[in-house]
Amino acid sequence: MPPTVVAVIPARGGSKGVPAKNLAAVGGVPLVARAVRECRAARLVTDVVVSTDDAGIAAAARGAGAVVIRRPGEIAGDTATSEAAVRHAMDTYEAEQGRRVDAVLLVQCTSPFLVSEDIDAVAAAVVEGGADSALTVAPFHGFVWRDAEAATDAAGAAPEEAAAPDGGGRGVNHDKSFRPRRQDRPQDLLETGAAYAMDAAGFRTSGHRFFGRTELVRTDPARVLEIDDPHDLARARALAPLLDAPRPGALAGPSPTALAGPSPAALPTSDDIDAVVLDFDGTQTDDRVLIDAEGRETVAVHRGDGLGIAALRRSGLKLLILSTEQNPVVAARARKLKVPVLHGIDRKDVALKQWCEESGVTPERVLYVGNDVNDLPCFDLVGWPVAVASAHDVVRGAARAVTATPGGSGAVREIAGWLLGPSL
Repeated sequence: MPPTVVAVIPARGGSKGVPAKNLAAVGGVPLVARAVRECRAARLVTDVVVSTDDAGIAAAARGAGAVVIRRPGEIAGDTATSEAAVRHAMDTYEAEQGRRVDAVLLVQCTSPFLVSEDIDAVAAAVVEGGADSALTVAPFHGFVWRDAEAATDAAGAAPEEAAAPDGGGRGVNHDKSFRPRRQDRPQDLLETGAAYAMDAAGFRTSGHRFFGRTELVRTDPARVLEIDDPHDLARARALAPLLDAPRPGALAGPSPTALAGPSPAALPTSDDIDAVVLDFDGTQTDDRVLIDAEGRETVAVHRGDGLGIAALRRSGLKLLILSTEQNPVVAARARKLKVPVLHGIDRKDVALKQWCEESGVTPERVLYVGNDVNDLPCFDLVGWPVAVASAHDVVRGAARAVTATPGGSGAVREIAGWLLGPSL
């Protein structure tokens, strides 16, 4: 049986330097959702847990596909350690899931450009390479200086730092009187602060993320950025268009013209697609629900969408309606459209993956249409994630294409036109 590897993302709500930092968007996507996405894409990660005391972060994390564990107040303050959050999350996960954790990862969502390959690398160092702990590092060639008073007061300062007689700045990783070329100096490695892996039993015993044999996992220095203040966040947002990978399903920021729809070159055709999977609320409706005095719910749909779905069905494409809500309205609409439906689904991504396997459809050739954050896990699975124009900003940012038409106003008919031709 493969080892249970749990990635824990600590994401409390009380950030001082950047208010609501863990919900700040980079590339159009909240930091916590970016971290969840990369952890879920990692080969060795069994499950992703977000430890938080904040309802908004919890909602975003669930929408991205994470298990949420509520962090107690006593380990959610400014002085609380990440180790305390990881230990609590690991213990809670084991109690709730009934399975022992073999390795635990600490993943920081304030490192926005961490990728799944690096997460897998630290996990592999522990579960496959025999290391007790591991962390991401990047090559560092800078000369580090420290103020003389700071050097004297620092606990554990090197003797030459504290004893230098001339005052002023002190060299930390170099002798200031000798400036060797970069290639002649030992290679320094900078801790990125992004991802750590620990053997679970060793972590419980030591209480710290570094113990035993610690493996250093090198990563791309261009991706090293920790968001601690507004200037860091501004830099991350500027870099996101360059560093966010242009792979299918990748999270990219919404363009300024997103509501006007994608350019023709960005649109899929029937040659790209074997199946179309449709969310219901907010995609085939305008996301409003009318409730009468007896508590009965009604929604409005668009006749043009019905024509578009009928044309897609006649074309031979596989179709599915996938909805979180267990609602007779969804089932009735699916019957009228003669389209299979799965509704009352807690994990839409799990249901979609199973449907693809049973239907013999490759996820990369699925077009999935959604509008809200609970659609993001499905976006990560498919080759063509599509958002309707009225979708949440985060969802539009994660989409490969965005309709010009809002949900419930003919967006599905528009997509059918992309696939089958404008004469539809």
